[in-house]
Amino acid sequence: MFTLAHISDVHLGPLPRLTLRELASKRITGYVNWHRNRRKHLAGGTLELLLADIESRAPDHLAITGDLVNLATGTEIRKAAEWLDMVGPPVDVSVVPGNHDAYVRGAGSRSTTAWYPYMRGDAAAANRADEAHVFPYMRKRGPVALIGCSTAVATPPFSASGYFGPRQARDLVSMLRQAGEEGLCRIVMIHHPPIRGATTMYKRMLGIRRFAAALSLGGAELVLHGHTHLNTLHWLDLKNGRKVPVLGIASASQGPGSHKPCAAYNLISVAGTPDHWKLACDRYGLDPRAMTIKLEQRHVLLG
Repeated sequence: MFTLAHISDVHLGPLPRLTLRELASKRITGYVNWHRNRRKHLAGGTLELLLADIESRAPDHLAITGDLVNLATGTEIRKAAEWLDMVGPPVDVSVVPGNHDAYVRGAGSRSTTAWYPYMRGDAAAANRADEAHVFPYMRKRGPVALIGCSTAVATPPFSASGYFGPRQARDLVSMLRQAGEEGLCRIVMIHHPPIRGATTMYKRMLGIRRFAAALSLGGAELVLHGHTHLNTLHWLDLKNGRKVPVLGIASASQGPGSHKPCAAYNLISVAGTPDHWKLACDRYGLDPRAMTIKLEQRHVLLG
C-alpha cells in the first residue's frame, strides 16, 4: 500500500518587513488583510503540530497544493525554499503553486525557480526552471503517478482567480494517458478547485471545462486541491460517465478562532491493481481544545 499526505495553503508567516516599493502594488491589499485578519489565525505552532503528526505516520510522499507564501516577496520566497528543505527532500515532496505564490507580475516565475526541485518532473532537466515549461509535470512514485498542474497567475487587486490553459490541457492528456498505459494510479494536484460553484466568482478557476475535458480524455483516479481553506469532497463528472473524487483541505496553518476550519491534512492510501484501484482517505485535523491532531473523518474514494 502507498500512502500520500496532502496539505495546502501553508501561508508561511510572519510577514517580513516590506519596502514602500513592494507595497506600491496589489500587495498593499494583502498586507492590510494579513494584519487585520490572517495573522490572528495563521500564526503560532499549528503548522508545526500538523507536520509532526504527518511525520509520525510516515507517509510515502507529501503533496502540497499551493499558497506557500502570502505576498510573494523575495524574502518570503527564499524562506519558503528553506522551509521546504526542512520538510523533506524533493524526491519525497511535490509542490504546485497557488495564487499567492504568483501574487504580482513576475512572482510566479521567481517562486517556480526557487522551488523547482520540488516541482521537477522525472523526465525534466535539473536546471530548467522556466515556468512556461514546468507545468504540468509528472512524478512516478511506487504505483502512483503524481501530476502537478498550475493555475497560479497574477491577478488585479481583490481578485484571486486562477487559469488553466490549452497548452497545459494538451500536455495533461498526454501524461494521463502515458501513466494509464503504465498501469499507474493517476493523482492530479492543482491549487484552485476544478468544480463550478466551489468558490466565489473572484476566486474561481478559469478553465474548469478544459480541465474536465482533459481528464475525460486522459483518465484519472483522484484530484487534490487547496485554495478554499475548506475540507471538501466533490465529484467531477467526466464525459465518459465516470466520476473522479476531488479533495480539498483546510489551510495547514489555520489556528482556532476563525470561521474557517482548523488546520488539517488528508492521508490517502492507494491499494489494488490498475483494473481495480482502491483509494481511501483519512482526514486528520487540529482539536482546538487540546491543541492536538486527531482523526476527523474517513472516506472511501474508490474501490
